[in-house]
Amino acid sequence: MNWDRIEGNWKQFKGHAKTQWGKLTDDDFDVVEGRRDQLVGRIQERYGIAKDEADRQVNDWLAKDDDYWSRSY
Repeated sequence: MNWDRIEGNWKQFKGHAKTQWGKLTDDDFDVVEGRRDQLVGRIQERYGIAKDEADRQVNDWLAKDDDYWSRSY
């Protein structure tokens, strides 16, 4: 999945991200605005994990749901 596609359609993708990372608030998602680095930072902050782990989670989320992304958007 191309991150530019997610960034451009963030309003649609953020609902799916909320399901994955329930500790993130609506305000967190508004601040992220589709920027990958911001999402990684918020995940790191809310879950108390290292940046590498947050980055891995985002990569896994994208890879796991690749079929979802191609069907939905």
